[in-house]
Amino acid sequence: MSELHDILDKHVGADRAPGAVALVARGDRVEVAAVGSTDTGGRTPMARDSIFRIASLTKPIMAAAVMTLVDEGRIALDSPVARWLPELASPSVVRTPASPLDDVVPAARPITVEDLLTFRAGYGFPADFSLPAVAPLFTELLQGPPQPQAVAAPDAWMAALGRIPMLHQPGEAWLYNICSDIQGVLVARAGGLPLPDFLAERIFEPLGMTDTGFAVPAADLGRFTGYYRVGGADHGGLEQVDAQDGQWSTLPAFPSGAGGLVSTVDDLHTFARMLLAEGTLDGRRVLSSAAVRQMTTDHLTPAQRESGRLFLVGQGWGFGGSVDIAPDEPWNAPGRYGWVGGTGTASYIVPSTGTAAILLTQLELGGPSPLPDAMHDFWRYAANA
Repeated sequence: MSELHDILDKHVGADRAPGAVALVARGDRVEVAAVGSTDTGGRTPMARDSIFRIASLTKPIMAAAVMTLVDEGRIALDSPVARWLPELASPSVVRTPASPLDDVVPAARPITVEDLLTFRAGYGFPADFSLPAVAPLFTELLQGPPQPQAVAAPDAWMAALGRIPMLHQPGEAWLYNICSDIQGVLVARAGGLPLPDFLAERIFEPLGMTDTGFAVPAADLGRFTGYYRVGGADHGGLEQVDAQDGQWSTLPAFPSGAGGLVSTVDDLHTFARMLLAEGTLDGRRVLSSAAVRQMTTDHLTPAQRESGRLFLVGQGWGFGGSVDIAPDEPWNAPGRYGWVGGTGTASYIVPSTGTAAILLTQLELGGPSPLPDAMHDFWRYAANA
């Protein structure tokens, strides 16, 4: 058994994830380990090709989709999004973040594509979830742990979003999550295809990411993992959130660009390899090198990074993922780009060393911080591999 296998194995069992798959690669040297089982019953051993709900690991893929349209000249970073998202043509903003929902002012300027990519469009989660303008994000938009079959179709979802005031003026503050869902609607409308079809045509098929999508085909459900959270009494201290034949067994009405995809460790490694190769893989160009550099560069001011401290620890934000900027923080590496998913997933690249590190589990995170010991142990190993 490898050291990577041993690291995963100590974090699998009672009151922990039933299983896990991890990959660490540096150049052509690739190490993969799979431990445990796909569910608490232990009926199916975890395997390299097991399929996971990747949650917020969807975000970098979503940003890449936006950048394909930028590369083609169909949209520009400074384009006002109202051309494709008329629901956001005249947004209102609460007078102060703590103001009630009916105390609003007009947006000072249009929301742009770059505002969405940098999470500075005015919509999303701040450090303080008790602010009045945050509640409708849960009640009207069903933001939170992924529940794909419960969310309204894109047009209805956008109409609801347009009725909710923004928490900050465009470009002012970094706010988590919702901008990736808006990006998904933008890509579908500007690209002229439903989001699942656009991602398949521009990213998944060119890269050979055959197990990535918004639903698991019936023939592949045997490879799909369960999804759990701590707190159940019937499954070794875990509560089942979703079963293999649950919410991801059919396409949802709203394909979530913030957290709706399923994938495998090898598909995510393929996406990581494309980024490390500055947009080209095996002779196929998916993104320009300039687009990859923009994705993997921090765009936040010090004040914006500080306001996002609940989510960003020694990190800034690129397009779709964080960028490490404080290497003295534990487990950070200069320039590391990637993100974590609320279903217990993580994926990062380090361009300076050509490293890719991916961890997939089935155990829901308790919140944005602190992250589980399993992730810290895995990152420590990946940094020294």
